[in-house]
Amino acid sequence: MKQTPLTAKHRSLGAKMVDYAGFEMPVQYTGVLEEHLTVRSKVGLFDLSHMGEFELTGPGALATVNSLTTNDASQLAVGEIQYTCLTTEQGGIIDDILVYRTKDGFLLVVNAANTAKDYAWIEKHLLPGTKLADRTGELALIAVQGPKSAPLVEEVLKISLADLKNYTFIETKFKGINILLSRTGYTGEDGFELYFPNALAEQLWDELTAHGEKYGVAPIGLGARDTLRLEMRMPLYGNDVSEEINPLEAGLGRFVKFDKGDFIGREALQRIREQGITRKLVAFTMLEKGIPRQGYSLLDQDGREIGVVTSGTHSPSLNKPIGMGYVEVDNSKPGTIIQVQIRKKPAQGEIIKGRFLS
Repeated sequence: MKQTPLTAKHRSLGAKMVDYAGFEMPVQYTGVLEEHLTVRSKVGLFDLSHMGEFELTGPGALATVNSLTTNDASQLAVGEIQYTCLTTEQGGIIDDILVYRTKDGFLLVVNAANTAKDYAWIEKHLLPGTKLADRTGELALIAVQGPKSAPLVEEVLKISLADLKNYTFIETKFKGINILLSRTGYTGEDGFELYFPNALAEQLWDELTAHGEKYGVAPIGLGARDTLRLEMRMPLYGNDVSEEINPLEAGLGRFVKFDKGDFIGREALQRIREQGITRKLVAFTMLEKGIPRQGYSLLDQDGREIGVVTSGTHSPSLNKPIGMGYVEVDNSKPGTIIQVQIRKKPAQGEIIKGRFLS
């Protein structure tokens, strides 16, 4: 397994380590429930150094990004960030990514499991005048998430974050070395993601830990990262989105800008939009005991199979089971009662509107 610059740190903290996307990563330290609630009420530190980062520069960079992704990168000013999708010619989601508009071009942040696949796809479709560089092996990434994250980051980096809006970033320094600091995250809480050279990783982690003691800081593993994102109805690649799923049925249509001009998958998505989708990603809470798991069948009240669970867990914040899954469009309306086939016994759930947490 690959290691991040913080692997030894996680081991020393007693983390349970697992193989995730080919990396040895911490799934939990003290436990998923405790770590989850720490992020919701205080502040948590995540090692995300396994994520992939690519730089696109040159006079053709904007045209390349816009031809590869569903959103419109021309709308980004320097210092702004955009959520978007890489799509196949058939409209399937290769990956859901973040695009950072830098002074020199663009930084694309991709899911760890898709790094090699994404790089090959982007390299294959580069337009003239575009240079692609893989920065994945050079950069470490720490996420600081939770209601106490801003004062902690301000204290460690000695800056004010009052003017840093969501989905924007600045370049600052730590110990004289450049850091890219964005107000982004995958938890639904206020938070920040810090990109920096690998050599700084342990020192920055230790500073955040020391200064964060008074804020209740704790290291957070991938287990709580998953429950946190699910409570906020954020999709996970490989579960809720994939190359077999398009952005329209995944509820990501607002990130598809048909009027920006051509992009890979546009024609297919246009046809799908005109014909109408047949399935839709929904969120639901359980009305009876039982935790929905990926792959479980979703049924209507007559017991007919209408879809499948893609993500599910016991929500630590709500203290009840929650899930997401794809169902036939006719059965996707909020308030619809469905059944989840949990082993041999169906249990009732209800489709909800919006996020699980407000």
